[in-house]
Amino acid sequence: MYKVGQYVVHPGQGVCKVEAIEDDPQATYMLMPVGGRHPMRISFPVASEGRLRPVIGRKQAEQIIGEYTELPLEELSSRSNALEEERFKTELRRGSCRDAVRIAKTFRTRIEQVKASNKRPPVAYERIFKQASERSLQELAVAMGVSEDDVVQLLKASEEDARNN
Repeated sequence: MYKVGQYVVHPGQGVCKVEAIEDDPQATYMLMPVGGRHPMRISFPVASEGRLRPVIGRKQAEQIIGEYTELPLEELSSRSNALEEERFKTELRRGSCRDAVRIAKTFRTRIEQVKASNKRPPVAYERIFKQASERSLQELAVAMGVSEDDVVQLLKASEEDARNN
């Protein structure tokens, strides 16, 4: 059972802070999403807490940032953008922070490749990239106790180091 004040990852909302645990009529967590424009308090049954996971630790976050350039890109597995989008959305809901970072990196690269050929990237690519990058940046920022902008700078620095070595 999670404690009040602890950060967890909700499958749909991303990183949330446990604000309260209420008991009537059934035990529920009162969660406040982190970083949304207009965050709304959500209730989540304690009985379903298996779908929540704790935010990664600082060491894990630093390791993910350090390994960012070595994370493999996902290959295109389907000709249908809709099927591809559904697959990655499911992976984002159920996967780890490392999965979210890998998906964001994959779609950032795909978008850059499409733009390099003077075409407009599919909306599905941009949607998945946005969702994956928001989810991963939120979790890394909370884990390290810094802002999302600081995490972006750390990822860019990791890429720069890889290019220079």
